[in-house]
Amino acid sequence: MDLFDAKPELNKRDGQDHPGELEIHFDKQAGKLLKSPFGFRRAGQCGMELSELLPHTAGIADEITLVRSMKTDSVDHESALRIIHSGKFQAGRPTWGSWVLYGLGTERQDLPAYVVLSDPGGLPVDGLKNWTSGWLPAAYQGTQLRSEGTPIFNLAPPADVPAEARANQLRLLDSLNRSHAGTHPGNSELTARIRNFEIAARMQSAVTDVMDLSKEPEHVKRLYGLDHANKATANYAKRCLMARRLVEQGVRFVQVYLSGQPWDTHDKNAEKLRGLCEMTDQPSAALVLDLKQRGLLDDTIVLWTGEFGRLPVSQGKDGRDHNRHGFSLWLAGGGFKKGHIHGATDDFGYRSVQDVVRVYDLHATLLHALGLDHRKLTYPHDGRDDSLTDTIVTNAEVVNQLLA
Repeated sequence: MDLFDAKPELNKRDGQDHPGELEIHFDKQAGKLLKSPFGFRRAGQCGMELSELLPHTAGIADEITLVRSMKTDSVDHESALRIIHSGKFQAGRPTWGSWVLYGLGTERQDLPAYVVLSDPGGLPVDGLKNWTSGWLPAAYQGTQLRSEGTPIFNLAPPADVPAEARANQLRLLDSLNRSHAGTHPGNSELTARIRNFEIAARMQSAVTDVMDLSKEPEHVKRLYGLDHANKATANYAKRCLMARRLVEQGVRFVQVYLSGQPWDTHDKNAEKLRGLCEMTDQPSAALVLDLKQRGLLDDTIVLWTGEFGRLPVSQGKDGRDHNRHGFSLWLAGGGFKKGHIHGATDDFGYRSVQDVVRVYDLHATLLHALGLDHRKLTYPHDGRDDSLTDTIVTNAEVVNQLLA
């Protein structure tokens, strides 16, 4: 109701009691209906209504699919993050990036196929579990790259080692690794570790090159907000531009995170949203525009989302509590409809009521768009063939209305 889903009735009844029952996370702090402090404007030829805080996203309105009817099964951060990433709230399951890599493989042997661009300020809530391969082979987990300083610690070879000596070291190491692996057949963690070190050796030149933004033209940097005049966007912009460079070089799956959980606006909702949108709006839109102008958007999916939404009532004076029953996200490229609005919540933005999309259905649809059948992409685990959507349990379905 503050960014993607204008609610005139909520604004009209600001300060009144909510007319129905609400699931409140911090129930003792629940207040009255809280209107959005921001105006909404129609954008693009499609007429999509978006918050005044998102002028750059408004500029790509005709490129995105806006889903206003999402719902999830948990109101707690960690478990909701596990659902949006791995399909269930239990810890230790493979994330969907790992499933994509398992299903599609890799295009490069000198770059990780699944890259995580985390915030220099720290890891997101639930940390490394957001890109774990779970019980899939460890080779399918995400590889974290740093956006400041050296992308990976100890990546460069020692300066005083001649190239011929370095090559001899690698040949000896390969021989020792193969011998050791032969005595431990079926050990996926050992196999993944050997493979990761082999990739690391090849990455010494490839990663340094792909992460070098000095090669980007100034007009591209300005597009992302990566300039001295725009300090608020600089770090997030840097990672969005890195994401485009990685995709351009054949990296299969890239995730961009913020530190902690800054969208968790339990207080100062309006103030915090202003800062967060100033940070992320321009770089996010620029990523879509940049992919499009390079001819990459048709076969790249951009997904912009959190793990759940916020309530239409206040928490304390000026905050919003968690809401699992209704939230918005957007997608662009990869065969999704352009300038399309899907679904709706009730008059207050609390509950998805029209064309509801569960996270399981979103996963099924994303895999379908990538050419993968979520019912057939399985892996033996605990005596049965498990999958990202676990269709027997969730009855997940592809949402064809989202696809062009």
